[in-house]
Formats: sequence, structure tokens, C-alpha cells
Amino acid sequence: MQKIVNLVCPTGQDIKALVAKQLGVLPSQIEHLRILKKSIDARKKPNIFYVISLEAYFKGETIPPRYEFSYPHVEWTAPPVAIIGAGPCGLFCALKLAKSGVPVLVFERGDDVDARKNAVSNFVASRVLDTESNVQFGEGGAGAFSDGKLNTQTKSPIIQEVLSTFVQYGAPQEILWDSKPHIGSDKLPNVIKAIRQEIERLGGRFFFRTTVTDFDVKNGAVTTVTANGNKYDISALVLAIGHSARDTFRKLLSKGCVMEQKPFAVGVRVEHLQENISRAQYGNAYQALPPADYKLTAKVGDRGVYSFCMCPGGEVVAASSQDGRLVVNGMSNYARDGINANAALVAQVSTCDYGEGVMAGLEFQERLEEKAYIVGGGGYAAPLARMEDFLSKKKTVRLGEVKPTYPLRYSYCRIDDVLGETLSDTLRLAVVDMDHKLKGFAHPDALLTAVETRTSSPIRILRGDNMQAVGIRGVYPAGEGAGYAGGITSAAVDGLKVAAAIIAQTQTKKD
Repeated sequence: MQKIVNLVCPTGQDIKALVAKQLGVLPSQIEHLRILKKSIDARKKPNIFYVISLEAYFKGETIPPRYEFSYPHVEWTAPPVAIIGAGPCGLFCALKLAKSGVPVLVFERGDDVDARKNAVSNFVASRVLDTESNVQFGEGGAGAFSDGKLNTQTKSPIIQEVLSTFVQYGAPQEILWDSKPHIGSDKLPNVIKAIRQEIERLGGRFFFRTTVTDFDVKNGAVTTVTANGNKYDISALVLAIGHSARDTFRKLLSKGCVMEQKPFAVGVRVEHLQENISRAQYGNAYQALPPADYKLTAKVGDRGVYSFCMCPGGEVVAASSQDGRLVVNGMSNYARDGINANAALVAQVSTCDYGEGVMAGLEFQERLEEKAYIVGGGGYAAPLARMEDFLSKKKTVRLGEVKPTYPLRYSYCRIDDVLGETLSDTLRLAVVDMDHKLKGFAHPDALLTAVETRTSSPIRILRGDNMQAVGIRGVYPAGEGAGYAGGITSAAVDGLKVAAAIIAQTQTKKD
């Protein structure tokens, strides 16, 4: 009979020996250890521990599956379900439907993940942006180029289904137990591709480089969808559009989708030497531990300021998706072995910053991105400042020990010229506060690269009964773009929930 053991394990210790001691048996009597949860406790430096929960199995014991998920077959006679977007929400929704016997059509404006990587590389080499296939658009969504972080604030048992599915299609096993799981931008594309190939094996169809431009509604329910000039009969439409499909938001508003403003945040990417971050978090033991991350918050007046999407050993990426608008994001590969650490440093914004109206927040993002493009001097050169210069409101004229990882050109600037004085002052005060929490966060040579605007969708498409869009039956707003998720895992969870709602709605109609 398996035993559940909770350990506080110093780094470098033999885990099996510690488990055997706690259970009062010999290590040789233990056949297998299965980790349930693992995290690092660095609160009492230099005494740093792994906190581990695991199952111990003795010789001769059968090891049951970690998790089991069923997909009951559905008798489906209606037209296919159309899904706009092949990010995590769209892919997981399509996978669940396809495994249940429901025909799916997945429309993605960008390329498949292999061609998309080429499009991103071509952008870096030529500075000519492909507005349909880039860091924001294409198979895998924006998360494909942001480290593949899977930690989430969402509390749902469906998370285990998401993580197990990723592992099934090639993700590292440790995401099942790591307290801060990640796949890495180098490994995630192959996982995404494997999921898509499974959906295709089950009969699903993918349409890349295909933009949905319209849909028809009859008697209050969606009936057809138009993509690249072709019309398809459908029984349901899933809007897994992602947070950057601004033209689609505008089209949906014109079609009568009920929307509202949603809070979001804007700011910059901040870079430090990874070695300094790891030493600040772990002390002199940092070399024996994985690259450290951080999560910092501050309150400046009525605004919350926080770090977001922290990428240990990563790089700042060129994340533009519209001509003449500059956006940055961050990513790490699986090994997280780059010289720099980077994270978004963002401040909350609201209607006091951009006014009323459903599209006001979206338009505010666009204005900041246009300003960043202009301040950078064009050609997608990113505005860049040293921390010391930013804090003293000076224009940067030189680099220090931290070198920028942004892959295109950069231009020395004042961050105030992009964000404006109010938001810049907010970030300055927050940096000083955060430096008390993480020694060296305000290091003079740390770099700030503008502008980070795609933290989350500025719009929520309202859902009513059975997760359907208010006023239109059969339309299912889903995931981060629709305002119901905030990252890869929560978007995938929402996609699975929407798939379940579609199946339940169809079965209800039969009954």
C-alpha cells in the first residue's frame, strides 16, 4: 500500500534515504517514488530546502495511473463546431470535442507553428512585420513565445487534465508536480504540433492563414461562418481569439456581441543579470539551484503595480502585430540558461487614463504602441533606458553591465516619452519599494524596454446561459481574448469548459 510522505529536504540530499528513514524501512524496500508537489523554500537563507510531497511504493505494489480522464462519445449529427484561434484555449477545446466525436473546424489567421517560427525569424532579420503571423498570431497563440509558463491563479481540478495532456504530447514530466511549471519556448512548439496532429487524426480540420471575417445568425442562433471568402455551415462558434485580435473585436461589436471594458495593465520589460536575481533569492547557494524567479507587487496611490510573466534566463522579444506599433514581451527556453532575467513591470490602468467606451482601453494600448514606435525611431527599434537614468528622469546615453536581449535595434530614450509622466512616476515609486523586497531590483544598470501592453485583454465579451454570448445562441466567447483567462493554463481550462458546455447543450436539445 502506497504511503504519502511530506519532506523538507536540504539541497543535495538523497530523497529516497530520507523517505525510508521517515517510514522506518530500508531504502532497498522502496520500489518507486512519485512526486506529487515540489517547491523551493528560500525564506531562511542560507538554509534553503526543497519542500516535497510524494507517494512511496514498496516492492510488488502496482502503481496506478497518476490521473485518468474520460471522453464519452457523443452522437453528433449537426454541422461542425467552428473555433477561431489555435492558441491554448482553441486547441484544448478542439481536442476535447474531437475526442468526444464532435467534428471541429479550427480557423487560425497565422501560420502553423513551424512556419510561424520562420515568420518570427524573418521579422527579426528584415524588420518587415508579417501582421498575420508573428509573436501574437499563429498556432499556439501568444504563449508559444513566452516561456510556456503554466502556473496560474485559477483553482480548478481541470488543471490536472491540462498538465497531463501537455505531458501526453511531449511536455516534460515535472510540470505535473513543479510548483511553478514551465515547458519552455523551445519545447512548446513541438507539443502544440503534436496536439494539433492528434485533433487531425480524430477528423478535425485546421485552416491556417485563414481569417474569419463574418458569421450569420438566424432566429437568434449562429448558422454559418465566413473565412477567406468561403462560407461554412456550423452548429456553434467558439471565439478563442486571443487578446491581440483587435480587428476581430471591432467586427464582433458590429455584429451585436455584448462587450464591456476589462481592467488591464501597461508598462515595460525590466532586465537584470540572472546571476544577481538568483543570488538575491537564494544567497550563495544559488549555483546549486535552478535559475530563480520573482513575483513583486506594490501599491502606489490607487494603482497596483506588479511584475508579470517573469522569464528566468530569458530574453525580451519583439511582439508587434500591427504595422507602426511596437510591443515587447519576454520568453525563456526550457533550460532557462540565458544571461539575463526579464519580467514585465506594469501598472494598472482604468477609465481615468483612457475614458469610457468599450474600445477605449484597446485604443489606449494602440496609442502607447504607436508612441513607442515613434520614440524608438521606427523600424521596430525599442525605446530603452537604464534603471538609474529612469529613476532620475534622464535620457540614457550608455549601457552598463546588463546588455539588452531585444533582438532588433534599440534606441536610448526616456521612458516618460512613451508612458507619460503619470505612469512613469508610478513605476518609479514602485521600483523603490520593490527594491526593499528584492535586493538589487533597482540596480543602476538594469534595463527597461518599452512598451509592454499585452498583459491581458482590455475587453470582455459577455457570456450568459451555458457560457454562450449574451444575445446570440451558439456563440461561445472563450479564453484570454474574451476576458475569461490570464495565461496558458487558465485559457486551456476555459477551452475545456466551453467544449463541455457545447456537448451538454447539444445533449439537452436531444432530450
